[in-house]
Amino acid sequence: MVNAKGQRLVAFGKYAGVAGMVNILHGLGLRLLALGHHTPFMFIGPSHNYRNSGMARQAIRDAGYEIALGMMPKSIGPLTFIFTGTGNVSQGAQEVFQELPHEYVEPEHLSKVAQHGATNKLYACIIKPEDNLLRKEDGGFDLDEYFQQPQKYASNFGQKWAQLSSVIVNGIYWAPDSPRLITIPDAKNLMHPQETPWIPSSPGCPKLPHRLLAICDISADPGGSIEFVKDCTSIDHPFCLYDANSNEYTESFRGKGVLMCSIDNMPAQIPREATDFFGSLTLPHVDDMLLSDATTPFEEYQASPSVRNAVIASNGKLTPNFEYISTLRENFRSKHRAIAAAMKSTSKVLALGAGFVSAPVIDYLSRDPNVSITVASQYKCEADRLADRFNNTVSVLLDAERNREDLEHMIKNHDLVISLLPYSMHPDIAKLCIKHHTNMVTASYTSPAIMQLNQSAIDADVTIMNEVGVDPGIDHMLAMECFDEVKEHGGTITSFVSYCGGLPSPEFSANPVRYKFSWSPRGVLLNTVAEARYLMDGEIVEIPAGGALLESTTPQDFLPGFNLEGFPNRDSIPYGKDYGIGKAKTLLRGTLRYKGFSNAVIGLIKLGLIDTNRHSSLHEQGPDITWKHFICELLGKQPDILIDSLKDIVFNKVGRVHSRLDCIEGLGLFEEDVIDKKGTPLDTLSNYMAKRLAIGPGETDLIIMRHDIGIQKPDRTEETRHVDLVVYGDARGYTAMAKTVGLPTGIAAKMILEGEIQAKGMLRPFSPEIYRPMLSRLKQEGIVAREHTTYH
Repeated sequence: MVNAKGQRLVAFGKYAGVAGMVNILHGLGLRLLALGHHTPFMFIGPSHNYRNSGMARQAIRDAGYEIALGMMPKSIGPLTFIFTGTGNVSQGAQEVFQELPHEYVEPEHLSKVAQHGATNKLYACIIKPEDNLLRKEDGGFDLDEYFQQPQKYASNFGQKWAQLSSVIVNGIYWAPDSPRLITIPDAKNLMHPQETPWIPSSPGCPKLPHRLLAICDISADPGGSIEFVKDCTSIDHPFCLYDANSNEYTESFRGKGVLMCSIDNMPAQIPREATDFFGSLTLPHVDDMLLSDATTPFEEYQASPSVRNAVIASNGKLTPNFEYISTLRENFRSKHRAIAAAMKSTSKVLALGAGFVSAPVIDYLSRDPNVSITVASQYKCEADRLADRFNNTVSVLLDAERNREDLEHMIKNHDLVISLLPYSMHPDIAKLCIKHHTNMVTASYTSPAIMQLNQSAIDADVTIMNEVGVDPGIDHMLAMECFDEVKEHGGTITSFVSYCGGLPSPEFSANPVRYKFSWSPRGVLLNTVAEARYLMDGEIVEIPAGGALLESTTPQDFLPGFNLEGFPNRDSIPYGKDYGIGKAKTLLRGTLRYKGFSNAVIGLIKLGLIDTNRHSSLHEQGPDITWKHFICELLGKQPDILIDSLKDIVFNKVGRVHSRLDCIEGLGLFEEDVIDKKGTPLDTLSNYMAKRLAIGPGETDLIIMRHDIGIQKPDRTEETRHVDLVVYGDARGYTAMAKTVGLPTGIAAKMILEGEIQAKGMLRPFSPEIYRPMLSRLKQEGIVAREHTTYH
């Protein structure tokens, strides 16, 4: 029932606002108490404790009196309440709020309030549509256009205004095409501790964990304007805590997160007063209502326009103003059928590959009964083992490289693809994901070919998350966590040296190359002949491809209990820009191995075994050949040469270094064993070493990572932050490599499925809303880094 201006004449909205405001003030007192602060809010009860709103207002006035006397702990800092909307709900909430000592401020002054506001009063700000809505195309705003085409607009509320609020009171209507006030990724940033040195604290009065304390979503739209509101709360259980890092709710006032109140029948907490209020608004129109006669045509109904225009049905059919309901009802039914189907259905994940790291990925995802996983592999037995081992998992036979049609069909019918295949296949898989609007996750490095698809992915509204393994992956996250923390405190990164390696546990390292494989040998060996670039004391150092890399190996003694060496890994220089540390004078990312690895592999390189070119003697369909015979061919000698003579020639070939010759002999490359040929020397040797130097039953591996980060503080003092990560494999469980690659891959996939990662295009885990929750969840899985600092 509306007047000539379209304003509602009869509504419960005001009392929804009144009850919601009383509730959130009550909840705020309990939340602050759980955080170590006794405040005047503690004397405000829930709405249904009062006979009428007048009694509640008196309790609030009493609390306001104590606030005005300065009885709020200074360690809380100034409290700001932000109200969204200007309708009945917001007005009712503000009427209650105004019983407290307060000051209204304009949105542009909120940042000053956060720094200089007083604690003997509260601050309020009304955020209107024009304050937070921006046309995506040009940043403009037109209210009429927004109501007609809300999909053209985006909201900056979560990034701009929410971070300046202590309590958000949301009273706006939300439609499905409208932009959200706060998204799940927004929440992760809002609940990160802020640097507030101007707010005093002491052991008995700790600082708040973050500025945003509570949200009262009076509109009560699950998944609506506050995206992470999954369900409404109730009068019996009005509050819960939302932890953005874990994306989980707990019914408690103690712990991490923001307090949520989202009761969908707020006025029922003040039933008599709300009913009287509604009745008083309705009473003036009762006489007109009584004139209605369903036996006469609706056109003859002589009521006032406000009543006549509110009649929905007459004489068994919809009135002209409401004929749209027929279409709306059908759409509503279709929508709810779709929602019901979606609630019953599960997220469908396609895992391509069933190799070394697949099991932890499937393990993590299959814990959720609402996620179904299809494991596709060209080796059906491997896929079957995973399907038999984990819930909600099925296996299919698929050669993704040769059977593109089946691959495309499977990608089309899944919500997310996890590619655990060789990195060279990722661009083609990404193209299919973009074509069919399917999100994708991979642990591999981004390549130029994959980055060329960035805009296509954005245009298709597709998220493709890359580099979420260990290296790359966890190394990025730990580095960015440190970089961002330093920058928040006004510091500068002056250097970054990082080493990482997957190794056999020391007791299982006694072999010719001091190495065993829990990961693809091909990548390990190929990396030894790659080129590398890094920055050292402001000078660019370039190492050409072909084997010179291992000549630059240096001892690494940061963990004295390990006998380590390291060499540069790929091109480190772009990370100055990628990490946002362009002022750093030293940038080096390197690979760790046990001492002796580099020297041994140099011998293999000099012998020509790390060669990616096809060799006629290694053709898959060619005649059998032994390792001794093939070594003779590489050296241009006859295969019947005396073994001692062959060793003398090899000794000279590898630089007359006995340990290199010992390595080649120890690997069995002088034996008469028939080779399992794979086309190229590199692939053939990789296949051989994968079997000969595999992590065996009962053997374990480990991951070692080290970041040395040079820091200059604002006062010009300098220090070096050391970040160590050591993860051991389990003899009866997963290898360290499988855990540190598979778990972050699974975590990233789950975050995309649940809307925690919403950015589109080619992503890496460089932003806080991604790496913080990932590191938190890795910690729950036992993957934890240690830090210590050297002061200069």
